[in-house]
Amino acid sequence: MTRILDGVVRTMSASPGPRAGTAWSHLAAVLRKERVSEAITGYLFVLPFLAAVGTFVFLAAVYAFYLSFHKYDLFTPPEFVGLANYRRLLTDRNFRIALRNVAVYTAGVVPTQTIVAIALAVLANQKLRLRGFFRSAYYVPCITSSVASSLIFMWLYYKQGIINYILSLLGLPSNIDWLGNPSTALPAIMTLVVWTTSAYFMVVFLAALQDIPTSVSEAAKIDGATSWQSFRYVTLPLLRPSIFLVVVLGTIGCMQVFDQVYIMTRGGPLKSTMSIVYLVYTEAFGDLRFGYGAAMAFALFAVIFVLTLIQRKFLDVRIEY
Repeated sequence: MTRILDGVVRTMSASPGPRAGTAWSHLAAVLRKERVSEAITGYLFVLPFLAAVGTFVFLAAVYAFYLSFHKYDLFTPPEFVGLANYRRLLTDRNFRIALRNVAVYTAGVVPTQTIVAIALAVLANQKLRLRGFFRSAYYVPCITSSVASSLIFMWLYYKQGIINYILSLLGLPSNIDWLGNPSTALPAIMTLVVWTTSAYFMVVFLAALQDIPTSVSEAAKIDGATSWQSFRYVTLPLLRPSIFLVVVLGTIGCMQVFDQVYIMTRGGPLKSTMSIVYLVYTEAFGDLRFGYGAAMAFALFAVIFVLTLIQRKFLDVRIEY
């Protein structure tokens, strides 16, 4: 490519006039051919990924939507039932319980993990010794397998576990069955999720903090603002786009909670931790009601979509420096 360009440039330099115009046309044709070749190469590299996503995500979603209007148990052909599966959701007690559990779970986890993530980001953004080490240490829970994290916390939550042991040393009630009591099982899972997800959102806030011009905070200091006032009235408003992103992603993740429920409680005790996704799993793969499970999944999608629109409306993300 370089030799071709050098040749064209020499031709234009040595032969002004019509011949130079021909050289420019030749150069444009060569560049177009090169761009097409690069585009084809790029598409070939992403083709396996696009094929996998198209097959296992897009086509699977389309087929699930098709099944949501059918009665299907894997052993007999799908039977069209129209909106019967969706109407059934309105009277399904388990679905209402799961929806209530997920609402409580989301209301507890999203604000908490957002506040913790902002605090961690502020600490990680300070010019301290071993700053790189602490940033990595904060992120370890995020890259730990959800299965491993759930098993570790199950051990911590046992009646003879370390949490009750610490409570006994402090003279507090220590015979608590954290995962076996309906009043403590859901908060126990919420604590685990906050611990594992806050570090991920910390990275989002850390990038946003480093993107804020230093002149903004310096101007606040010149005006006599304290560190807290500078953070409250200057830094925090500038984090609104990141807060919106974190709240939306956190809400979507909370509405889809499954791993921790499946591993730690199986929806119990007394359905106190049953989530919508876990209910979809039990309906589809436990009771073989694939059509009804698909209808639940798309009802959940509708709820998430509406919540995202509401959050978008009430969280103003316009920023002007």
